[in-house]
Amino acid sequence: MTMAPNRSGGNREIVATLEEIAKLLEAEDANPFRVRAYRRAARVIDGLSESVRDMLARGADLTALPGIGADLAAKIREIAETGASRMLASLRGEVPGGVADLLQVPGLGPKRARLLQHDLGISGLSELVQAAREHRVRQLHGFGARSEQRILEAVQAHVERNRRFDLRIAGETAGTLLRHLHRGAANGAYTVAGSYRRCRDTVGDLDVLATARIPAAVIRAFTSYPDIDQVLSAGTTRASVVLRNGMQVDLRVVRPDSHGAALIYLTGSKAHNLALRLLARSNGLKLNEYGLFRGTTRLAGETEEAVYGALGLTWIPPELREDRGEIAAARRGELPMLVKTADLQGDLHVHSSASDGAADLRTMAREAARYGLHYLAITDHSPRVAVAHGLDAGRLRAQADEIDRVNAEGGGAVLLKGVEVDIGEDGSLDLPDDVLGRLDLVVGAIHSHFDLPADRQTVRILRALDHPHFTILAHPWGRLIGRRDICHFDLERVLRALAQRGSFIEANAQPNRLDLWDIGCQQAKAAGVLVSIASDAHGPADFGNLPLGVGQARRGWLGPSDVLNARPLAEVRTLLRRTM
Repeated sequence: MTMAPNRSGGNREIVATLEEIAKLLEAEDANPFRVRAYRRAARVIDGLSESVRDMLARGADLTALPGIGADLAAKIREIAETGASRMLASLRGEVPGGVADLLQVPGLGPKRARLLQHDLGISGLSELVQAAREHRVRQLHGFGARSEQRILEAVQAHVERNRRFDLRIAGETAGTLLRHLHRGAANGAYTVAGSYRRCRDTVGDLDVLATARIPAAVIRAFTSYPDIDQVLSAGTTRASVVLRNGMQVDLRVVRPDSHGAALIYLTGSKAHNLALRLLARSNGLKLNEYGLFRGTTRLAGETEEAVYGALGLTWIPPELREDRGEIAAARRGELPMLVKTADLQGDLHVHSSASDGAADLRTMAREAARYGLHYLAITDHSPRVAVAHGLDAGRLRAQADEIDRVNAEGGGAVLLKGVEVDIGEDGSLDLPDDVLGRLDLVVGAIHSHFDLPADRQTVRILRALDHPHFTILAHPWGRLIGRRDICHFDLERVLRALAQRGSFIEANAQPNRLDLWDIGCQQAKAAGVLVSIASDAHGPADFGNLPLGVGQARRGWLGPSDVLNARPLAEVRTLLRRTM
């Protein structure tokens, strides 16, 4: 899997601080535009390819960054230079600790968190769980038995998710570690295996396979990594450490003639490996991490292809190794040719600085071309998403004129005129049909009322799809990994409606979304609905997240023909016109 951009660790600390400030300001009922300013600043810093510390060292003016005024620039400088923020320390003292903790629970906003803290004296997650189990939460105004149960489920999900890491963090961690290993043990070859190689949407730990004839040198290089917090074990061919970011990394060193077998073993999944071992046993063979054997004779082991081939199978891409029919398909020679990042011709969900993005149209067009994209749909938010400074009809018209001027200048990806329109609770769209009809495409998304019952949520989405200009259903489940659970609706009914309309569904590549994920992609393919793999970019660096969306599409067995934006612009325009 291609890794996401290698953002600076120092920048990540700044982003985390700005996001916490925004969260605590929100808990204090601060001006929403002030909250938005900090969240937007976090996005801008997160999208930088250079560390803020390096920028300051060369004398860069932080106020030149989009949306960063003098006050924000001073606060960012303080965080970069001291590693702390006086404003954050002050807010932590002002906002009751219980409220700050409760805001970590998906679905609990500032008002509900304050109510729980004030009326029930709840000062932490454990007390919240106890109050919910004792049915005290349902007694508060605005709560009920159903919301009480959802709180219990959300807390549990929050605890479970916090043990895992999103793919961007995993990729950055893996990349930095591998560079260290290559410098410290030049004769080794290294592969990150496990759920990361299979492109799972989150990663619990990292499994690194090293191939070397002198394992001791690799072990020494591994255990000397500067970012290690604790060495759990260090033997002659394996070691385990916990890094400072809390992630565990397990290293295994094997000889070259066992590399393929060990890579299959460490990549998993457990269900896939068990099915392979049973297949080997049924043929009188034995498969383990050292190779495929008949008795004591090694039949294969050096490469994955050789091991699969000796079992009568074509090589199975890592993303498919979940025991979901891939072994039978490999035996028949019917595995799909999976989509690759290089197949993507464009991106149909992108934001600019006109709403909550960090760069203007020209910058986004130019940088998209640098990523190899030929076309780009500008889909800034509609008015109802006020915190994102959504565009009304007048601003959309002005943006359309600007897009025409940028396209006439050339020098970047061709820009398409679009909008990310908010879907109301009743299924209405946030802009009238006559305005939407002037655009090349309309991306519809849910941004509120995530907790509607499944039948009402389904009807809501179906009503939105009835609008004549609806094109793509964006991040349909509405999840934010580790922060907000999915909304519930009947995906099969929605997919049938999309297919009937000739509309499309999105696989959002933002690492905190990855929505659709694998199963949804597979269902879309079965329903005949093309998937748009979209960056949802809010800055140029976000184009680097597209491989994460591709990973989910590959896990869903999608090939290039199943992906809308793997088509050239002329064909995409034709397909888009059918929905308008």
